Amino acid sequence: MANGPGASTAGSPDVSPAQGFREAIRYWEPRRLVYNLLLSAVAVGWLVFTWPRLRPAFSLIPALQMAALALIANLLYSLGYLAELALSGAAARAALPYLRGAIWVLGTVLAIILENYWIADEILADFS
Repeated sequence: MANGPGASTAGSPDVSPAQGFREAIRYWEPRRLVYNLLLSAVAVGWLVFTWPRLRPAFSLIPALQMAALALIANLLYSLGYLAELALSGAAARAALPYLRGAIWVLGTVLAIILENYWIADEILADFS
């Protein structure tokens, strides 16, 4: 594929802000589904392995708290766009594919750690 005057790739330094934002969306949004599935799998794992203790947590207030936490998790996921903006300089564009991957993995692991802490310390402790 030839790169014409208006064409650019993820590693080229001459990307317009609008094009850079479109590239960021194409990278981050498909991975948001995987992120949410991983966090959901952790929650389901806790539910399955601690069912007798978590059964009382199934009421309106804990359900609303879980919905709020899911919203917060997705808002925090959007910080990937801020990292993308910070890395928008020409020097960082060449390493952007690797940095994106590292940011996604580190952010997802951090979210899983926080989710485990919250479930173990805040929810399970209330219903022990």
